[in-house]
Amino acid sequence: MQSQAMQSQITQPQTTQSRIKWTVDDYHRMIESEILLDKKVELLNGEVYQMPPEGAPHSYFGGSLADQFRRKLGNRALVRNAIPITLSNSEPEPDIAVVTGDWETYRYRHPYSEDVLLAVEVSASSLEKDLTLKRQIYAAAGIQDYWILALKNSRLLVFREPQDGDYQLTTELQQGTISPLAFPDVSFAVSQLLPSDR
Repeated sequence: MQSQAMQSQITQPQTTQSRIKWTVDDYHRMIESEILLDKKVELLNGEVYQMPPEGAPHSYFGGSLADQFRRKLGNRALVRNAIPITLSNSEPEPDIAVVTGDWETYRYRHPYSEDVLLAVEVSASSLEKDLTLKRQIYAAAGIQDYWILALKNSRLLVFREPQDGDYQLTTELQQGTISPLAFPDVSFAVSQLLPSDR
């Protein structure tokens, strides 16, 4: 009996799970065919991720920062709010993307990595993903300036100098001023970007 049980264990097929990787074209076809209709998702490294619902603080800080960028930059760049950018195997939706061109430039496509001057994520529940997965995606795409507005511990994380799939320079700020790399003449008071109850 024991040998039969052992034989059964040996001959049982081994099952392994593997993930399906989607291309950006696959993802666009899913969107066009309405498979993803009414689903808040983004493509990250070939996988489709559901995005968490936005709380009021997230909306407030993302929206108010985007308004500040628009006031300070005028027509020098386009400021996009929570809409996609197209990278090699990802289509993330940064809370703010400051890009070259104007709306007409993106009538038939989303901005590519070379169009993105600055990507900003506002992080409440998504900090771990923004610090790891999205950080690596943006760095691999060569996006020169990536900011995370971390709401829970009230700090601004700035990532620059992308190389070999990661950023070589990281700065953590709670005070002082910050300027986008592409616009060194435009500055923001860090304390005005962050929650005041820290």
